Amino acid sequence: MQLARSTLSTAKQSNAWNKFQKLSFSVATLPSLPYGYKDLEPYISGEIMEIHHSKHHNAYITNLNAAMKNLQKAEAESDLSTIIKLQVAIKFNGGGHLNHSIFWKNLAPTSSGGGVLNEGVLKEKIESKFGSLEKLKDELSASSVAIQGSGWGWLAYDKVNKNLSIATTSNQDPLEATTGLVPLLGIDVWEHAYYLQYKNVRPSYTKEIFNVVNWKDVQERLIAAMKS
Repeated sequence: MQLARSTLSTAKQSNAWNKFQKLSFSVATLPSLPYGYKDLEPYISGEIMEIHHSKHHNAYITNLNAAMKNLQKAEAESDLSTIIKLQVAIKFNGGGHLNHSIFWKNLAPTSSGGGVLNEGVLKEKIESKFGSLEKLKDELSASSVAIQGSGWGWLAYDKVNKNLSIATTSNQDPLEATTGLVPLLGIDVWEHAYYLQYKNVRPSYTKEIFNVVNWKDVQERLIAAMKS
Protein backbone atom coordinates (compact mmCIF):
# COMPACT_ATOMS: atom_id res chain seq x y z
CA MET A 1 0.00 0.00 0.00
CA GLN A 2 2.84 2.36 0.91
CA LEU A 3 4.61 1.61 -2.38
CA ALA A 4 1.41 2.26 -4.32
CA ARG A 5 0.93 5.61 -2.63
CA SER A 6 4.55 6.58 -3.32
CA THR A 7 4.24 5.60 -6.98
CA LEU A 8 1.00 7.56 -7.32
CA SER A 9 2.56 10.63 -5.70
CA THR A 10 5.59 10.45 -8.00
CA ALA A 11 3.37 10.08 -11.05
CA LYS A 12 1.28 13.07 -9.96
CA GLN A 13 4.39 15.23 -9.52
CA SER A 14 5.70 14.12 -12.91
CA ASN A 15 2.43 14.99 -14.63
CA ALA A 16 2.39 18.42 -12.96
CA TRP A 17 5.96 19.08 -14.07
CA ASN A 18 5.20 18.07 -17.64
CA LYS A 19 2.21 20.43 -17.61
CA PHE A 20 4.36 23.23 -16.20
CA GLN A 21 6.99 22.78 -18.91
CA LYS A 22 4.32 23.22 -21.60
CA LEU A 23 3.14 26.52 -20.13
CA SER A 24 4.64 29.72 -21.47
CA PHE A 25 4.76 33.23 -20.04
CA SER A 26 6.12 36.51 -21.31
CA VAL A 27 9.44 37.31 -19.68
CA ALA A 28 9.74 40.95 -18.62
CA THR A 29 12.82 42.80 -19.86
CA LEU A 30 14.44 46.11 -18.95
CA PRO A 31 13.32 48.77 -21.44
CA SER A 32 15.95 50.97 -23.02
CA LEU A 33 15.80 54.66 -22.18
CA PRO A 34 15.00 57.05 -25.06
CA TYR A 35 17.82 59.33 -23.82
CA GLY A 36 21.17 59.09 -22.05
CA TYR A 37 21.56 58.88 -18.29
CA LYS A 38 23.02 62.39 -18.12
CA ASP A 39 20.52 63.98 -20.50
CA LEU A 40 18.09 65.06 -17.77
CA GLU A 41 20.71 67.07 -15.90
CA PRO A 42 20.76 69.36 -14.01
CA TYR A 43 17.28 68.39 -12.82
CA ILE A 44 17.99 64.67 -12.35
CA SER A 45 21.63 63.62 -12.17
CA GLY A 46 23.12 61.00 -14.44
CA GLU A 47 24.24 58.99 -11.42
CA ILE A 48 20.68 58.78 -10.10
CA MET A 49 19.30 57.82 -13.50
CA GLU A 50 21.87 55.07 -14.03
CA ILE A 51 21.32 53.52 -10.60
CA HIS A 52 17.56 53.95 -10.77
CA HIS A 53 17.26 52.32 -14.20
CA SER A 54 20.02 49.69 -14.30
CA LYS A 55 19.80 48.61 -10.65
CA HIS A 56 16.39 49.33 -9.12
CA HIS A 57 14.16 48.79 -12.15
CA ASN A 58 16.20 45.79 -13.17
CA ALA A 59 15.74 44.27 -9.69
CA TYR A 60 11.95 44.55 -10.00
CA ILE A 61 12.13 42.74 -13.34
CA THR A 62 14.36 39.97 -12.01
CA ASN A 63 12.08 39.37 -9.04
CA LEU A 64 8.94 39.58 -11.17
CA ASN A 65 10.20 36.96 -13.61
CA ALA A 66 11.13 34.65 -10.73
CA ALA A 67 7.69 35.08 -9.16
CA MET A 68 5.90 34.50 -12.46
CA LYS A 69 7.89 31.32 -13.07
CA ASN A 70 6.97 30.06 -9.62
CA LEU A 71 3.35 31.01 -10.24
CA GLN A 72 3.22 28.98 -13.43
CA LYS A 73 4.57 25.97 -11.57
CA ALA A 74 2.11 26.46 -8.70
CA GLU A 75 -0.80 26.74 -11.12
CA ALA A 76 0.28 23.56 -12.90
CA GLU A 77 0.31 21.77 -9.56
CA SER A 78 -2.95 23.40 -8.39
CA ASP A 79 -1.02 24.66 -5.36
CA LEU A 80 -3.48 27.30 -4.16
CA SER A 81 -1.48 28.23 -1.07
CA THR A 82 1.60 29.11 -3.11
CA ILE A 83 -0.50 30.90 -5.74
CA ILE A 84 -1.93 33.16 -3.04
CA LYS A 85 1.44 33.72 -1.41
CA LEU A 86 3.03 34.80 -4.70
CA GLN A 87 0.50 37.59 -5.27
CA VAL A 88 2.39 39.92 -2.92
CA ALA A 89 5.64 39.59 -4.88
CA ILE A 90 3.85 39.90 -8.22
CA LYS A 91 1.98 43.03 -7.17
CA PHE A 92 5.11 44.70 -5.77
CA ASN A 93 7.58 43.77 -8.49
CA GLY A 94 5.06 43.86 -11.32
CA GLY A 95 3.92 47.27 -10.14
CA GLY A 96 7.52 48.41 -9.97
CA HIS A 97 8.05 47.32 -13.56
CA LEU A 98 4.83 48.94 -14.82
CA ASN A 99 5.38 52.18 -12.94
CA HIS A 100 8.97 52.65 -14.03
CA SER A 101 8.19 51.77 -17.65
CA ILE A 102 5.76 54.71 -17.63
CA PHE A 103 8.14 56.95 -15.69
CA TRP A 104 11.03 56.76 -18.16
CA LYS A 105 8.80 57.77 -21.07
CA ASN A 106 7.21 60.54 -18.99
CA LEU A 107 10.59 62.28 -19.01
CA ALA A 108 12.54 64.01 -21.77
CA PRO A 109 15.61 66.25 -21.97
CA THR A 110 14.91 69.95 -22.33
CA SER A 111 16.68 69.75 -25.70
CA SER A 112 13.94 67.37 -26.84
CA GLY A 113 11.02 69.39 -25.56
CA GLY A 114 11.07 68.34 -21.92
CA GLY A 115 9.07 70.71 -19.75
CA VAL A 116 7.10 72.23 -22.64
CA LEU A 117 3.33 71.79 -22.84
CA ASN A 118 2.02 72.62 -26.30
CA GLU A 119 -1.51 73.42 -27.36
CA GLY A 120 -3.77 70.40 -27.51
CA VAL A 121 -6.32 68.30 -25.69
CA LEU A 122 -4.06 67.82 -22.65
CA LYS A 123 -3.60 71.54 -22.12
CA GLU A 124 -7.33 72.09 -22.55
CA LYS A 125 -8.12 69.39 -19.97
CA ILE A 126 -5.55 70.77 -17.52
CA GLU A 127 -6.86 74.33 -17.76
CA SER A 128 -10.46 73.15 -17.46
CA LYS A 129 -9.77 70.99 -14.39
CA PHE A 130 -7.03 72.90 -12.55
CA GLY A 131 -7.15 76.41 -13.99
CA SER A 132 -3.59 76.40 -15.27
CA LEU A 133 -0.52 74.22 -15.71
CA GLU A 134 1.15 75.89 -12.74
CA LYS A 135 -1.78 75.04 -10.48
CA LEU A 136 -1.63 71.42 -11.64
CA LYS A 137 2.09 71.33 -10.86
CA ASP A 138 1.50 72.74 -7.40
CA GLU A 139 -1.26 70.26 -6.61
CA LEU A 140 0.53 67.20 -7.97
CA SER A 141 3.76 68.21 -6.24
CA ALA A 142 1.97 68.73 -2.91
CA SER A 143 0.22 65.36 -3.17
CA SER A 144 3.50 63.63 -3.98
CA VAL A 145 5.37 65.29 -1.13
CA ALA A 146 2.65 64.29 1.33
CA ILE A 147 3.05 60.56 0.65
CA GLN A 148 4.18 58.83 3.84
CA GLY A 149 7.14 56.62 3.15
CA SER A 150 7.55 55.52 -0.46
CA GLY A 151 5.12 55.71 -3.35
CA TRP A 152 4.02 57.58 -6.45
CA GLY A 153 2.13 60.75 -7.28
CA TRP A 154 -0.02 60.53 -10.40
CA LEU A 155 -1.83 62.64 -12.93
CA ALA A 156 -4.47 60.23 -14.17
CA TYR A 157 -7.51 59.97 -16.39
CA ASP A 158 -10.80 58.99 -14.79
CA LYS A 159 -12.76 57.09 -17.44
CA VAL A 160 -15.95 57.22 -15.37
CA ASN A 161 -15.99 61.00 -14.96
CA LYS A 162 -14.10 61.56 -18.22
CA ASN A 163 -11.74 64.01 -16.57
CA LEU A 164 -8.25 64.38 -15.16
CA SER A 165 -7.54 63.37 -11.60
CA ILE A 166 -4.63 63.49 -9.14
CA ALA A 167 -3.97 60.35 -7.14
CA THR A 168 -1.25 58.71 -5.07
CA THR A 169 -0.25 55.11 -4.56
CA SER A 170 1.86 53.49 -1.86
CA ASN A 171 5.03 51.50 -2.48
CA GLN A 172 4.88 50.12 -6.04
CA ASP A 173 1.10 49.67 -6.27
CA PRO A 174 0.11 49.99 -9.94
CA LEU A 175 -2.45 52.78 -10.36
CA GLU A 176 -4.92 51.30 -12.85
CA ALA A 177 -4.97 47.83 -11.31
CA THR A 178 -5.67 49.21 -7.84
CA THR A 179 -7.89 52.24 -8.56
CA GLY A 180 -9.21 51.98 -12.11
CA LEU A 181 -7.59 55.33 -12.98
CA VAL A 182 -5.41 55.40 -16.08
CA PRO A 183 -1.86 56.63 -15.35
CA LEU A 184 -0.72 59.55 -17.49
CA LEU A 185 2.18 61.03 -15.53
CA GLY A 186 3.94 59.50 -12.54
CA ILE A 187 6.31 61.07 -10.03
CA ASP A 188 8.42 58.48 -8.24
CA VAL A 189 8.97 59.56 -4.64
CA TRP A 190 10.95 56.55 -3.51
CA GLU A 191 14.18 57.96 -2.10
CA HIS A 192 16.27 56.14 -4.71
CA ALA A 193 14.70 58.48 -7.29
CA TYR A 194 16.12 61.67 -5.77
CA TYR A 195 18.09 61.30 -2.53
CA LEU A 196 21.62 61.38 -3.98
CA GLN A 197 20.87 64.83 -5.40
CA TYR A 198 18.10 66.36 -3.30
CA LYS A 199 18.81 64.60 0.02
CA ASN A 200 15.68 64.73 2.18
CA VAL A 201 14.22 67.79 0.44
CA ARG A 202 11.48 66.00 -1.47
CA PRO A 203 9.61 69.26 -2.34
CA SER A 204 12.58 70.50 -4.37
CA TYR A 205 12.68 67.28 -6.37
CA THR A 206 8.94 67.27 -7.08
CA LYS A 207 9.22 70.87 -8.28
CA GLU A 208 12.30 70.49 -10.46
CA ILE A 209 11.15 67.30 -12.18
CA PHE A 210 8.56 69.28 -14.13
CA ASN A 211 11.44 70.83 -16.10
CA VAL A 212 11.93 67.47 -17.82
CA VAL A 213 8.36 66.18 -18.06
CA ASN A 214 7.57 64.83 -21.51
CA TRP A 215 4.14 66.39 -21.95
CA LYS A 216 3.91 64.96 -25.45
CA ASP A 217 3.99 61.45 -23.99
CA VAL A 218 1.46 62.44 -21.33
CA GLN A 219 -0.90 63.74 -24.02
CA GLU A 220 -0.54 60.55 -26.07
CA ARG A 221 -1.52 58.52 -23.00
CA LEU A 222 -4.53 60.78 -22.43
CA ILE A 223 -5.75 60.42 -26.01
CA ALA A 224 -5.40 56.62 -25.82
CA ALA A 225 -7.26 56.54 -22.49
CA MET A 226 -10.10 58.67 -23.85
CA LYS A 227 -10.54 56.25 -26.74
CA SER A 228 -10.52 53.09 -24.61
